[in-house]
Amino acid sequence: MSTYVYGITAGSHPSLPEGMDGVGDPPCPVRVIQESGLAAVVSDAPEGLRPKRKDLLAHQNVLAEVGAAGPVLPMRFGSIATDDATVAGVLAERANHYKERLDALAGKVEYNVKASHEEEAVLHRVMAENPELRALTEANRQAGGGSYQQKLKLGEMVVAAVKSREAEDAAELQHVLEPVADAVSAGPESSGWLANLSFLVVRESAEMFLTAVEQVRKSHPHLDVRVNGPLPPYSFVDPGPSEPADNTIGSDAGTDAEVDRIQDRMQEPVQE
Repeated sequence: MSTYVYGITAGSHPSLPEGMDGVGDPPCPVRVIQESGLAAVVSDAPEGLRPKRKDLLAHQNVLAEVGAAGPVLPMRFGSIATDDATVAGVLAERANHYKERLDALAGKVEYNVKASHEEEAVLHRVMAENPELRALTEANRQAGGGSYQQKLKLGEMVVAAVKSREAEDAAELQHVLEPVADAVSAGPESSGWLANLSFLVVRESAEMFLTAVEQVRKSHPHLDVRVNGPLPPYSFVDPGPSEPADNTIGSDAGTDAEVDRIQDRMQEPVQE
């Protein structure tokens, strides 16, 4: 049976809580593979695993338990190797890289920040900022609403102004929060958000980061800013140099794009 990989820790990491279960139905018992001073937290890989909420939650729970006792490099949901020997081989081959990452991420957590526009508020803002828009709106009003072409032109100008404001707000959000984080990683684009950013934050500085988020909310009332964390640092693991094809811990739960979406879902609150 294939091996499902949750994450990688130092070999000296405290042992797992007794009876910890992972993904699958029934849940597969979690175990540890030790190699080259590292430990991979794994279980058997269920057949036909898909990103159902129950299994996403199980994946997160394992990482939360392991991460509570020390640094862990979280693997993506659906990371599967051929067998335990393959996992041990990857640990041996990339030991230096994984140890460097564990050191770099020690004491740090990830916060995912998503932002979208409050529709009415952003419309008021772009109108206030753009005299040409205001003039055209007033001209159309005085003309009883304006012709079809005039309405079309106004609509296109409003859409362009909102689009431009989206880009400006995304850049400003990152500019304000980046100084209170160690690193930032852009998440997959989605039509629902103008910004989807993950920040690597020193655990002891989390309050400072959250205060900065709150300041953004207050200073930008036309933005709906949502923050989720602390999370395992999913976006900052860095899988390392390319690997031989027969020595891979890869995702078997979908295409790269699907895995990106799954990863994005795992940065949102998961509830049973």
